[in-house]
Amino acid sequence: MTPAVRASRALAGAAGVLRFAPPVAFVYNPLEYAWEPHRAYLERWGRGPREVLLLGMNPGPFGMAQTGVPFGEVSFVRDWLGVSGPVGRPPRECPRRPVSGFSTRRSEVSGARLWGWARARFGAPERFFERFFVLNYCPLAFMDEGGRNLTPDKLRAGERSALEAVCDEALRAMARHFRPELVVGVGKFAEAAARRALAGSACRVGSILHPSPASPAANKGWAAAAERQFAALGVRL
Repeated sequence: MTPAVRASRALAGAAGVLRFAPPVAFVYNPLEYAWEPHRAYLERWGRGPREVLLLGMNPGPFGMAQTGVPFGEVSFVRDWLGVSGPVGRPPRECPRRPVSGFSTRRSEVSGARLWGWARARFGAPERFFERFFVLNYCPLAFMDEGGRNLTPDKLRAGERSALEAVCDEALRAMARHFRPELVVGVGKFAEAAARRALAGSACRVGSILHPSPASPAANKGWAAAAERQFAALGVRL
């Protein structure tokens, strides 16, 4: 078992025992029910040091929640990353957010933008992963009774603190394995999480714009904006 797989397995168990009160009604842990493709992603692409870690917030309903891969738009995970595998179902599934794994027909716009940029910029995934790796800070997806996505910052204070404790530890373990020069939060939430978890470490922390379609700035040209921010952080592409 590789260090990245070991850290992710520990995170799956530690996060999986946490409990959340309303408005949280459904909690998906793809590190459990989509473990096989997640493990395949780590084993295929997550070996060895990297210059830059890209850190997302938590699984999207049509991305990692379906494929087990961060920003896991199905077509990119299967066809560009070459990752697939059996995907089960969460113990309690929201009727409006079913898990159909690699058969899902919905697109994860954030994932299509991020992996689409990587493909356009680097061509082959091997070239991208020579320098970069992509992780999510939190492994859990949260929904209310109607299926509306709830981000981790919307949790109750005590729940958020308990979640941060296990996620911070996992991020520190991943940083020890990858030894990045720079951790880049994809969005300000992930940047703040990295600054807290990695305080006192040697790696620098910064951020780029999140590629969410809910962001007007991202909709005006996310890839170009992200490349300007990478340049400001000293990342040569």
